[in-house]
Amino acid sequence: MSTDLDWFKSSYSSGQGGECIEVALTPTTIHIRDSKTPTTPTLQVTPATWKAFLNTLL
Repeated sequence: MSTDLDWFKSSYSSGQGGECIEVALTPTTIHIRDSKTPTTPTLQVTPATWKAFLNTLL
């Protein structure tokens, strides 16, 4: 399922590894995973929830 998505590393992730998340966007779901364990279950949220989360970072 989530392995067919186009994953990209968050711009907030460290460039040296250790604390990296990856995100994959679809029209209805934002998929989030730990880059160190890409085959484990992912966190999935709605675009509205993702937007609200990102707004807390600004």
